[in-house]
Amino acid sequence: MTMLEIERKFLVKSGEYKKEAYEKIRIKQGFLSTDPERTVRLRITNETAFLTIKGKSKENGLSRFEWEKEIDKNEAEELFKLCKPGIIDKTRYLVKIGDFTYEVDEFYGENQGLVVAEIELNNEKDSFQKPIWLGEEITGDIKYYNSQLSEHPYKNW
Repeated sequence: MTMLEIERKFLVKSGEYKKEAYEKIRIKQGFLSTDPERTVRLRITNETAFLTIKGKSKENGLSRFEWEKEIDKNEAEELFKLCKPGIIDKTRYLVKIGDFTYEVDEFYGENQGLVVAEIELNNEKDSFQKPIWLGEEITGDIKYYNSQLSEHPYKNW
């Protein structure tokens, strides 16, 4: 699937999102490339695996090209052997608020203590509700990109 990804990203200031979540998903992901021009990500969520290529973010950090394809889970496990060091391990909580769904990622391992919420929009000018647990906006701050967290984990900040 080819598309333009439009998202805003925020820090999370409390655990209130957990009781509002309608689903929770464990995610393991690694990176075959973390080049800012083209990030190549491998992800396993529950029993499904995906290969994703993301282009460079626009200057405002709100949008970028994204291509994603579902792949065989066993093949994905083999491809993890080629990933760069710094596998990302997290639980994603899905929270519907208004017309949009927040994806709240609680990180483990070397990124323990970091909780980030993303909301995907239809266009950059969409308005959306901000829940009380939403903190500072970090859209466009590359240190919070998963590709960067794999190389420069939160515990080292």
